[in-house]
Amino acid sequence: MITVNEAEKLILANAGDFGAEIVLFEESLGRVLAENIKTDRDLPPFNRVSMDGIAVSYKAIENGINMFQIKATQAAGDIPIDIYEPGECIEIMTGAALPASLDTVIRYEDIEISDDQAKLLISDIKRGQNIHIQGADKKQGELILTPGQLITPAVISLIASVGETELRVKRIPRVVILSSGDELVEVAATPSPYQIRRSNNYMVRAVLTQLGLEAGMLHIPDDPKVIKQQLQLCLQNYDVILLSGGISMGKFDYIPQALKELQVRQIFHKVQQRPGKPFWFGRRDTGVVVFAFPGNPVATFMCMQRYFIPWLNTSLNVSSKQAVYAVLDQDFTFTPQLQYFLQVKLNFSEQGQLLATPIEGNGSGDFANLVDTDAFMELPLEKNEFKKGDVYKVWQFNQI
Repeated sequence: MITVNEAEKLILANAGDFGAEIVLFEESLGRVLAENIKTDRDLPPFNRVSMDGIAVSYKAIENGINMFQIKATQAAGDIPIDIYEPGECIEIMTGAALPASLDTVIRYEDIEISDDQAKLLISDIKRGQNIHIQGADKKQGELILTPGQLITPAVISLIASVGETELRVKRIPRVVILSSGDELVEVAATPSPYQIRRSNNYMVRAVLTQLGLEAGMLHIPDDPKVIKQQLQLCLQNYDVILLSGGISMGKFDYIPQALKELQVRQIFHKVQQRPGKPFWFGRRDTGVVVFAFPGNPVATFMCMQRYFIPWLNTSLNVSSKQAVYAVLDQDFTFTPQLQYFLQVKLNFSEQGQLLATPIEGNGSGDFANLVDTDAFMELPLEKNEFKKGDVYKVWQFNQI
């Protein structure tokens, strides 16, 4: 049995590279950029007016002029209109290009307009105010995005602004979710008194959907021959197999033997943790990786958060995020010599501290308890007593 940190290192050491593909930029949300993006011109591309009002020459204000004749009105997108008399101004709108003969914008709130005359109501005016200077954000040819950038709505806006209609992004792995066990029936079925409905596979698929991955889904019975046949097909058609159940020490847990016969090398089996102690991980020489999670729902869910998502981010070369830590909000005791993933509810204190309140359920089969929690707090196996005020890493699954 290995430690959590050892399991993490072995999993990340077996991260894959699935290449890249070209997609339309408007279809790239949630994907990972695989190329450099540069500006095709300055941002902003001209001296951009940032307030509705009038544009004047500051020299006129220095010379004591406080009443301006409005020569014309210029909207955003119009050709700039210059002035040639110091007492003139242009009524101008937000987003318009500032005429070259003008250098200061005064808000509507600070002027009074009557009979095409604009009178200043304030004296505190600064040269260049209310102007977004050309190139202030980025210069032409400047690198603005690099490989590993997760494409968010803000990134799409930036990409659109530089005229990139197609993007090279990391190709996502082909994933299949396998559940096993004769005690599991379909969601729409009426289970017998000793059966339960399948839910782990839908939970795993929901996690993948949040990550922008589509996945196949298959249920296999507790039959060694069928298990081996189905696993063989999956190993031929997918990059990642996510298994839930059938990998413990039970009489009907046939999956580890089937994987061995199909030449999937076991990298580890069993991790010094709770939940999820029977976790199995392996890899075939073809590059296919297999995450075989324990069948208990909380164990499956925790292992997805703690191991699969970091593996996926490493495989896609996603820029690493800073780990999140929280303050334990009450004393807690856990005696087994295992790394414990405590279900917690997160809140912010009035001082801005991220607080974690333990919400204990009834073990790794109590998936209903997940609804009332936000994260797993990872408690080190070297300790048994965890005091209020201690700080530990948290793995968030419901963002606060």
